[in-house]
Amino acid sequence: MSKALICGSLAYDTIMVFEDSFSNHILPNQIHKLNVSFFVPNMTRVVGGVAGNIAYNLKLLGGNPVPMGAVGQDFEPYRQHLIGLGIPLDGIIIKDDMFTPQAFITTDQENNQITAFHPGAMSLSHECKVSDHKDISIGIVGPDGREGMISHAQGFVDAGIPFIFDPGQAMPLFDGEDLKKFIAQATWMAVNDYEYELVCERTRWDAKEIASHLEALIVTRGEKGSEIYTDGTVYHIPVVQAEKLVDPTGCGDAYRAGLLYGLTNDLDMQTTGRIASLLGSIKIASSGTQNHSFTLDEFKQKFVKEFGYKF
Repeated sequence: MSKALICGSLAYDTIMVFEDSFSNHILPNQIHKLNVSFFVPNMTRVVGGVAGNIAYNLKLLGGNPVPMGAVGQDFEPYRQHLIGLGIPLDGIIIKDDMFTPQAFITTDQENNQITAFHPGAMSLSHECKVSDHKDISIGIVGPDGREGMISHAQGFVDAGIPFIFDPGQAMPLFDGEDLKKFIAQATWMAVNDYEYELVCERTRWDAKEIASHLEALIVTRGEKGSEIYTDGTVYHIPVVQAEKLVDPTGCGDAYRAGLLYGLTNDLDMQTTGRIASLLGSIKIASSGTQNHSFTLDEFKQKFVKEFGYKF
């Protein structure tokens, strides 16, 4: 079975819930001297990171993910978790003198989030090499260390492997020229609406120009669904209403796993986007990034119920 090489962070997420709205406590005219404290009675610590989350979701769909990244001395619980899922570890390097990346995420009642991130061993992700892996049919370069993302994109190009560029939370690391190079190298790009605006601002390119360098530009827009720019056409992908809204953390990663599944299986972009949308809606109904579960048959049944056709 062809493999998907998933480059990005493997991290621990400490997720806290603030039972109010940030907007009630952050005064716009006092941002210059911000000093706030949020009481968070609910807290969980879960495995996460974009590479781990995407790999988890793709595995649920029956894919063959290979996460690639650098982790630290505290990785053992995560390692056992991946072994239990049957996800290979050969793309992961362990640095005994560093910590695994850690995200501290506070979510309010309106699903706004404030995140603090400690990169830890992620800063050495460039030591992981695309060229070390065989039988890779598709890849993704997700948020990671700057040098690692640059190295992995070039590695995919050198190996002739198509890949998705997903700058995500790593957007602050790159200027317009950096982003133009990534776009020129990538086969597809996936961003949320905020990241999309930043890409346009930094490159001075609009959606049409960005898409002209790619097979497809995918822009997610939360509850408004998503848009896929491809072959001079814009396809609107409807949002799938979740059974309940519990935790948005990791929804974007679930969506990207859906993209990888559709692209790996040569599905058309509209179907691929719908698979991604459905996967995101399933994830948001569970707390944490890797606690939801389903069989592929169950997923296909949900797809038919939602969209009225089979893939």
